[in-house]
Amino acid sequence: MGTDLFAVTARVFYKKQGRAKYISHLDLVRCISRALKRSKLPVWHTLGFHPHVYLTFALPLALGYESECESMDFRLTETLPMEAVVDRLNAVLPEGICCYAAAPAVMKPDAIKWADYTVTQEFDSVDPDEAWRAFAGWCARETVPVVKKGKKGERVVDVKPHFTLGEPHAEGDTLTFSIRAAAGSAFNLNPTLLLDTFAQEGGARAGWVRVVRTAVLDGNLRPFE
Repeated sequence: MGTDLFAVTARVFYKKQGRAKYISHLDLVRCISRALKRSKLPVWHTLGFHPHVYLTFALPLALGYESECESMDFRLTETLPMEAVVDRLNAVLPEGICCYAAAPAVMKPDAIKWADYTVTQEFDSVDPDEAWRAFAGWCARETVPVVKKGKKGERVVDVKPHFTLGEPHAEGDTLTFSIRAAAGSAFNLNPTLLLDTFAQEGGARAGWVRVVRTAVLDGNLRPFE
């Protein structure tokens, strides 16, 4: 049975890597819920006829993305060392999902405004330096309109104010660069939307792409905690 008393809201930070990037957010919620049950942690459950674990994710990750900085919140009915929370979860989590820190939640999820990503592309028949110059030039235009899909359908949005590009590194057929993009409930921009729109407008399309989220930041560019 649920109780209306809980000791602390724990915020657990974890990595999602390798094959785990193919776990959808809905399946991830189920996965973590089962892991919490197997961990025997004193997790608070909701009240009512069908009690369930109170579990929230501040910034759900797009399918196919990897991350070094995901977070989830749940409530504990007892005070425990946060190191024990991490260890007990890691003992039951699947390959590719690994907790690395835990602490009482500090910021509210709506504090999130930005996220940093590392994008790696491999090209079959295009020089990576040329691909970068074309993409950077496309992004440097006065406006960067893209089609965003939402619950109310599609709409064209100028995302120029919502991202900045970092320095590139090209080696062989591979291009790597960083991007800081708007994130959170107010506006969220996935880097692949830029890459796909660029390709649709005649730009080079990579044969292989890897996107890794490396930081989640508030409006003052402080790490989400």
